[in-house]
Amino acid sequence: MIEEVIDVKGKNLFVKFNNSLKNKPTIVFLHDSLGSIQLWRDFPEKLAEATQCNVLLYDRLGYGKSFPMTTHERENNYMELEADVLNDLLSELNINETILFGHSDGGTIASIAAAKYSEKIKAVICEAGHIFVEEITIKGVKEAFNTYNTTNLPERLKKYHGDKVDMIVKAWTEIWLSEKFRTWNVEYLLKNITSPLLFIQGENDEYGSLNQVEKTVSQVGGDAEKFIIPNVGHTPHKDSPEIVLNKSIEFINSIISSI
Repeated sequence: MIEEVIDVKGKNLFVKFNNSLKNKPTIVFLHDSLGSIQLWRDFPEKLAEATQCNVLLYDRLGYGKSFPMTTHERENNYMELEADVLNDLLSELNINETILFGHSDGGTIASIAAAKYSEKIKAVICEAGHIFVEEITIKGVKEAFNTYNTTNLPERLKKYHGDKVDMIVKAWTEIWLSEKFRTWNVEYLLKNITSPLLFIQGENDEYGSLNQVEKTVSQVGGDAEKFIIPNVGHTPHKDSPEIVLNKSIEFINSIISSI
């Protein structure tokens, strides 16, 4: 795996990738709101090896080993802008056939990217993504922020993000808990997703209801499938890794056979 910091239109992003398999798509992993390359653990390598695909992971600006954000302030379209950064990164690395696997914010970014840049994206696995704001999401963010302020979570996160932790927590919680973000909704983009989509969600997701899944799969322009895992919360790939891995392998193999 190659590891390096790449300048993507002024944003210095830490990337980790393997592109040695010719005529194979690249699985791109998009982390959640407090995530990083490291926090995926060995899941990406297992999925890439099982499907014989190339793989790309990157820390979004402000996260992991990427450079810090210039400000914690975000507008409602911050995930739409991250989809543009993803497209720029793919162009920089000359990657033209991708399968996106995104978790939480990363799942939303993956879906938006598939709607905006369909020529590069052959399929999407959206795990616990959001397309609109729900009360359960706001409650989950409030509880996470309380945990951050009352436990050793800051110290645990510093292992992955260094001294950028306070900035990313502030960026995440302030926008999601703001009044202006209540109106955020990207359902209008779903009809532009023409590549196959698999939506994975834990039945007990503490950040989103199954309405996120139903409204997504019913509105995308291409084929869509839902995969709900009982007794699992917001991070199925960590809570039930084998179940998520096997389903993802099945889905990706079906895509590869049709490319």
